Amino acid sequence: MNASRSAFIFLTFLLLMPAPSVMAGTIVDEWAAVQPPAPVELKSVTVNATDTAFLVLDIEQRTCNMEARPRCVESAPRIGAFLAKAREAGMPVVHSLTSKGTPDTILPQALPLPGEPIVQSSVDKFYNTDLDVILKKLGVSTVIITGTTAEGAVLHTATGAAMRGLSVIVPVDGMSAATLYAEQYTAWHLVNAPGTRAKASLTRLDMIGINKK
Repeated sequence: MNASRSAFIFLTFLLLMPAPSVMAGTIVDEWAAVQPPAPVELKSVTVNATDTAFLVLDIEQRTCNMEARPRCVESAPRIGAFLAKAREAGMPVVHSLTSKGTPDTILPQALPLPGEPIVQSSVDKFYNTDLDVILKKLGVSTVIITGTTAEGAVLHTATGAAMRGLSVIVPVDGMSAATLYAEQYTAWHLVNAPGTRAKASLTRLDMIGINKK
């Protein structure tokens, strides 16, 4: 095939290709056209206290107050009630602080007991902490994650756990954010994104059963 014929075929191919839509744009251009997906499915789960840890992330005065995150304040009593249930069953509990938090700023409902570990980091509580070592020493294969913010500590720590091979359970009534959209996005991400979808389950605190030690 000579060069001129090759050029003719190539030009014909280009002319026959469908023209790009003049309406196509970036996600910012089409922001208002986005429809939310169907609600995520919540599932009842039963865990063993012997191989599950309950993570309570950043329930501090500076991140969990009526001005910044009233939904966090609303979630604190539910987290506290499940915390008592987990302890009674013999389930290990790990707490976290933000990079600027201190143990004395943790809300009363989530106060650690003596001996319960506390890690301190930014959004990923595995980053520059002993969380991975703690969970391995405890023989943990599943984590239940609550806390604030949903799109911060909950999402990134859940992703870190899943990437380490742990099963992740997130009760949606135990995670909170400053906006409803952030909670909605986080719930969708956990069960749809490649890093977490094979390992994450969404539930409510009252839908979690615990087999005691």
